[in-house]
Amino acid sequence: MTIKTDLGYIEITNEVLAGIAGYAASSCFGVKGMTMRSVTDGLAHLLRRENQSRGVRVLEAADGGVNIDLHIAVEHGVNIAAVCRSIIGEVRYNVERLTGVDVKNVDIYVESIKAD
Repeated sequence: MTIKTDLGYIEITNEVLAGIAGYAASSCFGVKGMTMRSVTDGLAHLLRRENQSRGVRVLEAADGGVNIDLHIAVEHGVNIAAVCRSIIGEVRYNVERLTGVDVKNVDIYVESIKAD
């Protein structure tokens, strides 16, 4: 993603946006962590803190912003709809505040429900 300013251009990679989104999502109440589906067994695996961005996919939108897909695991017993609304707001706020990039859409895929 390239942003034009008065002084020149700023290049922000999708990995940076994914890292911000992954950190913001995993810090929300009810989220156990980011997940990634294994190619070999098809199961969703919980990612460690340093690999959070692997559960995030960032795509540039046609009209200049980004679309973000998040793959998460939630805690057992939480209201999934409320957790997802919280994640959407938190991710959108943090990405836009830290980078100035307009977030068009945040899609959340709940891959797993984990008990304590």
